[in-house]
Amino acid sequence: MKALIFSAGKGERMRPLTLHTPKPLLLAGGKPLIAWHLEKLAAAGVREVVVNTSWLGEQFAPALGDGTRWGLRLHLIDEGPMPLETGGGILNALPLLGDAPFLVVNGDVWTDLDFGTLPDVPAGDAHLVLVDNPAQHPRGDFILHPDGRVDDDGDAARLTYAGIGVYRPAILDRWRAVIGATAGAAAQPPQFGLAPLLRHAMGQGRVSGQHHRGRWTDVGTPERLAQLDAQLQSPHG
Repeated sequence: MKALIFSAGKGERMRPLTLHTPKPLLLAGGKPLIAWHLEKLAAAGVREVVVNTSWLGEQFAPALGDGTRWGLRLHLIDEGPMPLETGGGILNALPLLGDAPFLVVNGDVWTDLDFGTLPDVPAGDAHLVLVDNPAQHPRGDFILHPDGRVDDDGDAARLTYAGIGVYRPAILDRWRAVIGATAGAAAQPPQFGLAPLLRHAMGQGRVSGQHHRGRWTDVGTPERLAQLDAQLQSPHG
């Protein structure tokens, strides 16, 4: 399986830290956030990883090299001055990701999840990792049913999407019809989010998920980064 790490965001909520460093390269526990993902991906048997970049993208190659230190082959894709968002980022990376299902990870989260617990092939178009709702996102995102199905319709308790999932390329097959006539869809290359495609697939019963009850942090502010760094630097990790 191949993987894509989203690393193109501007990290505006993390300023001033991200004025000179892209968010995935900020240090936590003595190493860049993205390095934690690369270690876990390699341990799970992933051998090729695509990293999409935009803001301060020139810093990734010197920081990561070609991936051999993790036993990986890295492909860096520069999206230009404007990030293509999550859906556009996947679409832009598909030539490198290929025709098989691939793993997607947000570059600005940290987790102790074993990526080896994820399915190599999702039952439908996507398999999502969901976590308990953090304080900054109390309402959650999606409903995880007892049978493993994930959807966005109903009054049941919701969990938060962890920014980690396994996707089939087919989730993008009809992206123009789902997204509609937006400025981003007309751009070259297209710029659009993944959420509408996920909700469309959920409506067809084609999204499954799992609840990760371990550690997970959305490293979205300097304060949360400092908290994570202190936890990882402590004797108990």
